[in-house]
Amino acid sequence: MVDADQTFVIVGGGLAGAKAAETLRAEGFSGRVILICDERDHPYERPALSKGYLLGKEERDSVFVHEPAWYAQNDVELHLGQTVDAIDRTAKTVRFGEDGTVVRYDRLLLATGSEPRRLDVPGTDLAGVHHLRRLAHSERLRGVLQSLGRDNGHLVVAGAGWIGLEVAAAAREYGAEVTVVEPEPTPLHGVLGPELGALFAELHQDHGVRFRFGVRLTEIVGQDGMVLAARTDDGEEHPAHDVLAAIGAAPRTGLAEAAGLEIADRAHGGGVVVDERLRTSDPDIFATGDVAAFPHALFDTRIRVEHWANALNGGPAAARAMLGRPVRYDRVPYFFSDQYDLGMEYSGWAPPGTYDQVVIRGDAGKREFIAFWLAEGRVLAGMNVNVWDVTEPIQNLIRSQAPLDADALADPHVPLDSLLP
Repeated sequence: MVDADQTFVIVGGGLAGAKAAETLRAEGFSGRVILICDERDHPYERPALSKGYLLGKEERDSVFVHEPAWYAQNDVELHLGQTVDAIDRTAKTVRFGEDGTVVRYDRLLLATGSEPRRLDVPGTDLAGVHHLRRLAHSERLRGVLQSLGRDNGHLVVAGAGWIGLEVAAAAREYGAEVTVVEPEPTPLHGVLGPELGALFAELHQDHGVRFRFGVRLTEIVGQDGMVLAARTDDGEEHPAHDVLAAIGAAPRTGLAEAAGLEIADRAHGGGVVVDERLRTSDPDIFATGDVAAFPHALFDTRIRVEHWANALNGGPAAARAMLGRPVRYDRVPYFFSDQYDLGMEYSGWAPPGTYDQVVIRGDAGKREFIAFWLAEGRVLAGMNVNVWDVTEPIQNLIRSQAPLDADALADPHVPLDSLLP
């Protein structure tokens, strides 16, 4: 039973945490809401950090989830620049801040997100080595790319995932020279597989990006604290004035682990184990966003999703679960990317090894198409590239779990909705 004397604490001031606080108030919770954020900026959304804001096309204020005054107006106690260092599950308290403030909770939500994986090579302490996760990172990187563009400078990107490719595209738009180092045979190999990864390689090569596939960064060479070059394990040395480490992200599970909560194994993405209601192994502690590993009935496995839509939808779902509302979190994973003149949306979950067929609807050569990943005729995922207003029918096909005729799926004259059983 939830009442006005209860205290709900949210650890993590990203999109998931801010939307959870918003939902608690929207659902009528009149108790105490405490939101603890380890950044000094108000909660913000991250997609613009590698897209519009990085390119200078979006203003800084546009990234924030709420106006700064919203928190006081809605009686949300916002603690910025404060780190939670301990959870006492027996006393039901969290300790945070430099002065060790302790507050008691009735329900606790972990929305601690993820953090960039670090390069484990010599030279990572040089001033020109960058990561991209926070607003301050994007602000710094935007200035770097502008300078590289003016001076015909070189950026080396370690990793050809979404962040690496979006920054590579931004760097080229600023006029910088770009080399991407990737140990897999194509970009996005672990997400799209080789079939569609090759398309993104061609896109970037058409815009002047150089790729080095099948190799790893082994050293960043510098002098007087500045980057001069990047070496790879094939013996090559690549000119570089700056290096971006974009080799993925790790869920921030340290707080949960120290509290004795169940953690998923690496095969399931790591993260804090939650049930379909986003409840952890402790019934009064919930987790959502990047850090949560939840069971997904559609894909018959536990997954962890790092994308914007998961934070946008997972925060409200967790808030409702904390209030005792009926919740079954089974959203179809969704993300989007913008690179040069290519825009895409991806729905579903189909890492290599889970599918047996890729079906293309449209013209991949013109980069106007929809790709479907199938297993035994059932759609696991769909990606629309420069084709719009099809996310809902793609997700309906995924949810139907019905075997489909591949020829009909590939035929752009057959409406997608007509394929539903």
